[in-house]
Amino acid sequence: MPRYTGINHLAMVTGDMDGTIRFWRDLLGMRLVAGLGSKGYRHYFFEITGHDMIAFFEWPDVEKIPERDHGVPIKGPVAFDHISFGVEDDDELWLLKDRLEAAGFWVSEVIDHGFIHSIYSFDPNHIPIEFSAPVAGVDLRRQPKMLDRHPAKAGLEGPDPEPDRWPAVQHATPLEERAVYPGEGAVLAKDET
Repeated sequence: MPRYTGINHLAMVTGDMDGTIRFWRDLLGMRLVAGLGSKGYRHYFFEITGHDMIAFFEWPDVEKIPERDHGVPIKGPVAFDHISFGVEDDDELWLLKDRLEAAGFWVSEVIDHGFIHSIYSFDPNHIPIEFSAPVAGVDLRRQPKMLDRHPAKAGLEGPDPEPDRWPAVQHATPLEERAVYPGEGAVLAKDET
């Protein structure tokens, strides 16, 4: 099985990169670590942690998505419900709540979900966001729980991956055929002296 290191980046979309930078970098405190662009688009990356980033494409004709409540079912096409960012503790939640409210953004009350305490808000693009602090003594990663009254059949099989459910690799790509092609971000690896 693959060994994951976290989320390299979530790729979102904005029609206003300046407003997006002001929110994610200046209000939330996430460093702007890379910026790419050419006529008609930009692609900027913000550091969440040493392993995780959130990125935004800016496209000129993008419209904000309609605001909708977090976790409320909707009909029609949808890609995700919301993004939850982990913070160290409840003090960090209150700091974020105060900063967001001072900047004029709606923020929910602090909600106790049993294993996390959370606040909910929206970024300037109306992307639904959550900030979550761990509850001491509750670690679902170490002690998974399935409490669904009508669980999915696959969920009843337990928390650990069952790799035999999928066909085994019969022909691994040989080393001499492993090609890596340049993408637009290749310019970020060049030394700009």
